[in-house]
Amino acid sequence: MKQFMDQDFLLSTETAKTLFHEHAAKMPILDYHCHINPEEIAKDRKFENITQVWLGGDHYKWRQMRSNGVDEKYITGDASDREKFQKWAETLEKAIGNPLYHWSHLELQRYFGYHGHLNGKTAEEVWNLCNAKLQEDGMSVRNLIRQSNVTLLCTTDDPADSLEWHKAIAEDDTFEVQVLPAWRPDKAMNIEKPDYAEYLVKLGDAADMEIKSFGDLKAALKKRMEFFDSMGCRVSDHALEYVMYAPAEETRIEELFAKRIQGGALTKEEVLQFKTAYMIFVGKEYHRLEWAMQLHYGCKRDNNVFRYDQLGPDTGYDCIDNYAPSAQMADFLNALNATDQLPKTIIYSLNPNDNAAIGTILGCFQDAGTVGKIQQGSAWWFNDHKAGMTEQMTSLANLGLLGNFIGMLTDSRSFLSYTRHEYFRRILCELIGGWVENGEYPADMEVLGGMAEDISYRNAVRYFGFQL
Repeated sequence: MKQFMDQDFLLSTETAKTLFHEHAAKMPILDYHCHINPEEIAKDRKFENITQVWLGGDHYKWRQMRSNGVDEKYITGDASDREKFQKWAETLEKAIGNPLYHWSHLELQRYFGYHGHLNGKTAEEVWNLCNAKLQEDGMSVRNLIRQSNVTLLCTTDDPADSLEWHKAIAEDDTFEVQVLPAWRPDKAMNIEKPDYAEYLVKLGDAADMEIKSFGDLKAALKKRMEFFDSMGCRVSDHALEYVMYAPAEETRIEELFAKRIQGGALTKEEVLQFKTAYMIFVGKEYHRLEWAMQLHYGCKRDNNVFRYDQLGPDTGYDCIDNYAPSAQMADFLNALNATDQLPKTIIYSLNPNDNAAIGTILGCFQDAGTVGKIQQGSAWWFNDHKAGMTEQMTSLANLGLLGNFIGMLTDSRSFLSYTRHEYFRRILCELIGGWVENGEYPADMEVLGGMAEDISYRNAVRYFGFQL
């Protein structure tokens, strides 16, 4: 029997062990998509206790605590941090087979030097050990990033954001890691939302103009894109509940925009017409700016309305949508490609049933001028586990070129989540190692080692064009 999460955790073959220990593990981390707060980096925050690091805003953990019958008081309520940690520890011991079990223990091992296992009985020991460690200067936010060997990370930022904290970080010569903004313009697209008119005022203020028409909206977005670009932005990100609808004439979109601004309600068809025009516009701008475009879909959000009304969005009540818009995705990319304005694009679906469809879409729009121009994003959210990653990479290998894959991202709000890159790299090396030892690929360690290093780090550096 193998030891619990030892140095060869998830590695069962000699090839896999060599690829991980001698190649993948040595590579730095480029985290091109996360939800970290740049203000905490600028201020070099130190956490008072492990609950603040682990449970503050982590809806992955909140879902499992609810599954364990934990009262909301100990999840998002007013219980003490120690009480919340206890409830999490009692939940974790039941999470066999869940990635949270592995993530949590990797974080305990790498950042706190704890190689035991967290459960209800050991909670007090772990609580005291972690809290003592967190008081050390080496556990500040910036030092956590440093010890994780991160060279660059991209946050997720609204077009109206001042980016003041990014500016402060960039001007601080004492911190060598690049912290760049990523453009997340969903609020400017979501015309059906009740607060859309209020948001347009905020966006207009940021762009120093009034937004009274769709033309104004595009002008304001272009101004903000130029500002983001000047701050080092090289990537956008979109959460889509649809992908493509039949394009409408510009005059029609102006009519819909005016109707909405005047307080009218749009039909579902009208909303989709507007959003399609919006996405085609921003896609062409990304091509002009040489940004990459990330598209996330397949999520049905905020399903528990009772809890949503109490806690708001991003609190653990989302699920996989069975909507698989592969034909629409192909039409959308084709609409941009028809005028030679298709940017680099990364496609993620929350539904693992979409893996093969995405794999076939990629091959339709690759370009001789860019290696792996259209990418399938890494296994996302509910697929971010051993089985999901293996399935996603196997599908990509079957239908495309795994060697050009841009690899892992944290998609996290936690400064301890960089161990997810280690988790991914172990799974990657185990997958490749299995193929080699089964005689499906030659044991050319020079080629294989370079491939593991590329997928772990170098492919993403090249793809986004970051200067490191």
